[in-house]
Amino acid sequence: MMDYGREAIIRHRASRGKISIASKMKVETMEDLSIAYTPGVAAVCLAIEKDKSESYALTNRGNSVAVVTDGSAVLGLGNIGAEAALPVMEGKSILFKGLADIDAFPICLGTQDNASIIQTVRNLAPCFGGINLEDIAAPRCFEIEESLQDLGIPVFHDDQHGTSIVVLASIINALSVVGKSIENAKFVFSGAGAGGVASTKLLVDYGARNIVLVDSQGIIHRGRTDLTPIKTEMLEITNPDNIEGSLADALRGADVFIGLSVGDTVSQDMVRSMADGAIVLAAANPTPEIWPDAASEAGAKVVGTGRSDFPNQINNSLAFPGVFRGALDARATRITTRMKLAAAEALAGLVAEPTPEYIIPWSLDPVVVPAVAQAVARAWQVEQG
Repeated sequence: MMDYGREAIIRHRASRGKISIASKMKVETMEDLSIAYTPGVAAVCLAIEKDKSESYALTNRGNSVAVVTDGSAVLGLGNIGAEAALPVMEGKSILFKGLADIDAFPICLGTQDNASIIQTVRNLAPCFGGINLEDIAAPRCFEIEESLQDLGIPVFHDDQHGTSIVVLASIINALSVVGKSIENAKFVFSGAGAGGVASTKLLVDYGARNIVLVDSQGIIHRGRTDLTPIKTEMLEITNPDNIEGSLADALRGADVFIGLSVGDTVSQDMVRSMADGAIVLAAANPTPEIWPDAASEAGAKVVGTGRSDFPNQINNSLAFPGVFRGALDARATRITTRMKLAAAEALAGLVAEPTPEYIIPWSLDPVVVPAVAQAVARAWQVEQG
């Protein structure tokens, strides 16, 4: 097999990164220069001064997204800082361009102070049609995203909502395969960070009634005194029976396991203790909570991971390009729950006949972005009446 890490270093060094800026206008003559820059550009500036919405028609603002991180929770690497996060943000930017024809700009901030991040994004907002927050650690990411919802452009923390959309789409089809309903299924999440919290909320919005969250200290229950405010808040919609114990205790009789935590935390015995027709979505990267063959041998009916080399990849790239394409096209001012639910249903609907090995489309399938974008745009338009 190819050594992807070694090859990545070679290619990145050869090209000096992954992105560049291309001109839309040619500047080859004095006339070209006078139109693209001074003196002609003054008229463009004054038109925007008179009506700021003209910035969407006279500049690239309406097709541009800032990919903003503080480097505090990068992939499975943790708090590696702004400079080390830049290759990931460049990668995100080329996915925006390649999948949705959106011009995305990586912005890695040299601060992990919430107030500074919030103010910086506010100051950047006039340049962009949307803000994609990325790889910011929980629980700080919740405050940052919530504080920016009044910008008048979509602000979307992908680690929360991109994850939740793909998880819900996968669950819709996986439950169809095993013949169970979301209302009656018991869900267990390993991981109560950004992805786990947002996915739980979206599942509840879609009809789930029995979800148990498990963090590194065990089941989140009402007797715990070590919970963060967001985990305490989640008890209002989770763990209806107030069960206590470990991940193994939570999984007994569960219909669905969703792993958004760390690798090798689920044993075959844990899977065997789940209900018949168990669904196991072990999405930790690069090492899943349990390897697919082990989960299947232990009786799981449907298995997914976060990896591209196994069936049913739970990958945010299925969601964020289409979500932003739809939001930008509709000139949405925010991303709403209705839009996220519409995106998940659109994704699920692309699999006409779900099977255990095929519950979610491939992220590079060209039909994905248009389907999600159209669903998101329609959902926004419905909400606006």
